[in-house]
Amino acid sequence: MNFLYVADPLEHFKTYKDTTFAMMREAQRRGHRVAACEPRDLHWRSGGVVEAHAREIELTGREPDWFVQTAAPTVALKSFDAVLMRKDPPFDAEYVYATHLLEQAEREGARVFNKPRALRDHPEKLAIMEWPQFTAPTLVTRSDDDIRRFHAEHRDIILKPLDGMGGMGIFRVGPDGLNLGSIIETLNKGGAQTVMIQRYLPEIVEGDKRVLVIGGEPVPYCLARVPQGNDIRGNLAAGAKGVARPLTDSDRHTAEAIGKALAPRGLLLIGLDIIGTHVTEINVTSPTCFQEITQQTGCDVSALYQDALEAVLGVS
Repeated sequence: MNFLYVADPLEHFKTYKDTTFAMMREAQRRGHRVAACEPRDLHWRSGGVVEAHAREIELTGREPDWFVQTAAPTVALKSFDAVLMRKDPPFDAEYVYATHLLEQAEREGARVFNKPRALRDHPEKLAIMEWPQFTAPTLVTRSDDDIRRFHAEHRDIILKPLDGMGGMGIFRVGPDGLNLGSIIETLNKGGAQTVMIQRYLPEIVEGDKRVLVIGGEPVPYCLARVPQGNDIRGNLAAGAKGVARPLTDSDRHTAEAIGKALAPRGLLLIGLDIIGTHVTEINVTSPTCFQEITQQTGCDVSALYQDALEAVLGVS
């Protein structure tokens, strides 16, 4: 089979931890062909089909030259057996435009994972609104007054932008309210931008758990991102330590409930962020942590993903 990965530049991959790289490696190990492009390489012209300036590659198993490019064709997306959208956030206008091109490719016959419409319909922070039974007290607003009332009620809160990633722009405000006004001004831009506010969860000291769900089924292990030092952020990009752990019964129940609902919508792979027993985000764009979980537990997450992908594609 022939797979196209729409991702960030290959030259920027940190292969020791990159999940898209792990997917490619498993696909090649099974004898599939691998190609890659960036969203900027997608194009459409009236009277034609969605195409990509793609890079056909072979993985070498060596560092730093982990791949060799064997060809660079311009090819219709519908000619691939599967197109995997793995572009990292931010979920900005260009990302949305890319999903529209991918959705047009679907109309032409391409198989795209995760489904472009589902990516647009489930922004990673706002997707939790569908699952209030699994979330901590949360507020989504532009209003200064609403934020201040939420702080007065809960006393210890987390504020974050809706388009952040890797822990960027996350603030904690305790009972003293120190710097709350300045933080609100920074995040909501004078009421021009919407902000998410959540009650602070002290269980964060045990880690922000990334629970992967593939084809509606939870992976048996999660990766707890444990904040280090005086940092409150459970993000690997912010210096948190990743510790793989078996799922708790609560984690599994939550992941099964959400996964069973989202998989039929075209979300083959999702990543839940769970602090304690509360879901704080539902990651759908390019969920990560495959390699960390595999290295620490021996559970081959890439193989689980490839199995699910091939099952959807009808590979026996």
